[in-house]
Amino acid sequence: MKILVTGSAGFIAGYLVQQLLSAGHEVIGVDDFSKYGPVEKSYQRDPRYTFIQGDAKDVTLLSDLAVQCDHFAACAAKIGGISYFHEYAYDLLSENERILAASFDAAIHAFKKSKLQKITVLSSSMVFENATVFPTPEGHQLVCPPPSSTYGFQKLASEYFAKGAWEQYKLPYTILRPFNCVGIGERRALGDKDIPSGNIKLAMSHVVPDLVQKVLKGQCPLHILGSGNQVRHYTYGGDLAKGIVTAMFHPGARLEDFNLSTPVSTTVLELAQLIWQKIHGPDKRFEYVCDPPYPHDVQRRVPDVSKAKRVLGFEANTPLSTMLDEVIPWIRQEIAHGRV
Repeated sequence: MKILVTGSAGFIAGYLVQQLLSAGHEVIGVDDFSKYGPVEKSYQRDPRYTFIQGDAKDVTLLSDLAVQCDHFAACAAKIGGISYFHEYAYDLLSENERILAASFDAAIHAFKKSKLQKITVLSSSMVFENATVFPTPEGHQLVCPPPSSTYGFQKLASEYFAKGAWEQYKLPYTILRPFNCVGIGERRALGDKDIPSGNIKLAMSHVVPDLVQKVLKGQCPLHILGSGNQVRHYTYGGDLAKGIVTAMFHPGARLEDFNLSTPVSTTVLELAQLIWQKIHGPDKRFEYVCDPPYPHDVQRRVPDVSKAKRVLGFEANTPLSTMLDEVIPWIRQEIAHGRV
């Protein structure tokens, strides 16, 4: 199979492309390097990988590429950490809508004219920003209050794009919602602004790399955003990639949506303590203070993952400790090279 992946130089897509290549597929990747600047991926010279530097809002480009492909993985998006939701509230909506419209225009064209079988849409756990049921099942996004952030609202719109394209053009789809991806390859974005957190200036605004860099830089007491009681499900990027690939080709995923996540709940405070112990060992006492939270700092994000297990046979089982054993050396290297 030949797969078109937009946003191929991004964080989750980097794991996805590697997983697709490992499974024997051909991949055409599209990215304009607008987030991190030029990046070199481990698979960059794989003969089955073709990279096109281009804008995911370019309908003509995407259409020309989509007609060559069997599947379309729509991963491109303007995305960042929680500070992004405030700094780029309009851009997160307007730019991502343009990307999404171009992706669906291209997919509809290729579906009607060529061999494209389906579009797989990478949505987000942020569609459940105002969830009222926990664990939160697929379908709850249709009845709970809509997301408060423009990013969450736009991700919810991506799911309606998929349903609309099916209703009008019979373009098959699968909607996937990753939860709190953890892994390597996430660098300081070009548009990021320094966010002070105690004596450290953050650059990523995602909780795992931010806490890791603060501990590595010796911050004590450790500054935590909010109370530390926020609940998250930290999911390994490699597991997410396996789940995405499984859903792309599984017949039971057609016209369905899935939460992709570890089933394990972890508070931010528990995460911080684990990072502290891994870096400092048992002898240095854990100390922390709480900083004021952002308005869109969701307190509880707990997915129901039973549907993915039941329909796809997919489970994300990599322990958080194992993820940190990969991420901590990566962040240490990034700090050494002045990239964080």
